[in-house]
Amino acid sequence: MTETEIKNIIQQQLPELISKDPLIRDFILRTVSEYYAPKQETESKFDRILAELQRDREEQARKWDEQNRKWEENNREIKKMQNQIDDSLEEIKKLSKKYESTIGALGSRWGLYSEASFRNALKGILEDSFGVQVLNVNEFDDEGEVFGRPDQVEIDVIVKNGLLILCEIKSSIDKAGMYSFDRKVAFYEKRHQRKADRKLVICPMVDDRAKPVAKNLGIEMYSYADTVELN
Repeated sequence: MTETEIKNIIQQQLPELISKDPLIRDFILRTVSEYYAPKQETESKFDRILAELQRDREEQARKWDEQNRKWEENNREIKKMQNQIDDSLEEIKKLSKKYESTIGALGSRWGLYSEASFRNALKGILEDSFGVQVLNVNEFDDEGEVFGRPDQVEIDVIVKNGLLILCEIKSSIDKAGMYSFDRKVAFYEKRHQRKADRKLVICPMVDDRAKPVAKNLGIEMYSYADTVELN
């Protein structure tokens, strides 16, 4: 009998023998137990694997939660720092605007004081030493010829031996200021029915764009390096 024939007989007869003969069944179970784990043991191992996987998932979830918490804390700190920086910048801007306003006000006040001081000095020197009359004329322009609306018009007048000089004393002057002075001169000449012999602008800071305007309008300019001569 060949090996193949034996295997065929076992395959045909073994199921019936196992079902009918307990001794053979036990023998078969003991024989295959070395190769296959019992059902209970298999289930136990499977449960342990599932438990380990569950623990791994829980550990990973805990780590993710911890990481998310740290990220949220860091974001809150960053936002807090940004808000503090924004607040500081806002305070700096407010202080800067305050200082700019203060400096601007001081500059404007300084300019007015400088103009008044120079006007007073000019008046004192010319009147006391050269017999020149210096007037600060302040008249109301009802028709708004100078500024485009009714307003006060101030102009300095120098008179010497019948010579009429109209003068603008400013701490600084630009193109618009030069045109404004020329309108003041025209207003004075019309109001007093007298033509000015000279038109002078005495100013330490003259905008370059105002210089050709003065030349075209026949206005004499005297800046920090110039000297006024009264003939």
